[in-house]
Amino acid sequence: MRVLRIIVFLSLFSALYSADFKTVTFPSQDSLEITADLYMPHPKSAPFIILFHRAHWSRGEYREIAPKLNAMGFNCLAVDQRSGNEVNGVKNETAARALALGKPTTYVDALQDMQAALDFVRKNYVKGKLIIWGSSYSSSLALVLAGQNEDVVDGVLAFAPGEYFLRLGKPKNYVQIHAKRLDMPVFITSAKKEAPNWKAIFEVIPSRNKVSFIPKTAGIHGSQALWESTPDNAAYWTEVNKFLMQFLE
Repeated sequence: MRVLRIIVFLSLFSALYSADFKTVTFPSQDSLEITADLYMPHPKSAPFIILFHRAHWSRGEYREIAPKLNAMGFNCLAVDQRSGNEVNGVKNETAARALALGKPTTYVDALQDMQAALDFVRKNYVKGKLIIWGSSYSSSLALVLAGQNEDVVDGVLAFAPGEYFLRLGKPKNYVQIHAKRLDMPVFITSAKKEAPNWKAIFEVIPSRNKVSFIPKTAGIHGSQALWESTPDNAAYWTEVNKFLMQFLE
């Protein structure tokens, strides 16, 4: 019942935060300028979620999701990684700069942008708990990033992770290698048919607080599962809310 009340609350009040963001920039580890949208209606003591988009997309993936997270009590930063393009009418400015400068823009090249975002948020915006959230390829990299920063990351949400990086020169178990270091709360989900892609990753995570969700319906890939246009978004939101409540206590 508590979760149902939260869903109703989000539907009614997230609109209050819909325009409450500002676009910021900061340097990546190789000095490439990164664009991100900062949704920060709460003080720095509030828990903070860094949102990373899926392949071919942009920070626009979270234009609908971030205000709902704000309504729950979280501050957020939705980041344009260099591996992406456009979604919801929002162009990926980081990717455009990288291409203009002739920089590589593969999935693994985006990890430095994610690390830079983590460092930027820690330095400027958060005094409370820090959570990272990824979609598709960035959900895999979010697990890697958390494993490399386990002393500062308090939680991870991964929407449709998998071992996507073999063709990019990484070991076939690249994500699993880093997932073995995760002792913080972890949430993993995907479309129903994608569950085998992350089963082995989930199994090696040592955290006692790890949660997975496989929808009874077909579901959909990445964080798009939470869009209102996704028929089964309520089921995903229920599980996400259950997981996130621990960071608000």
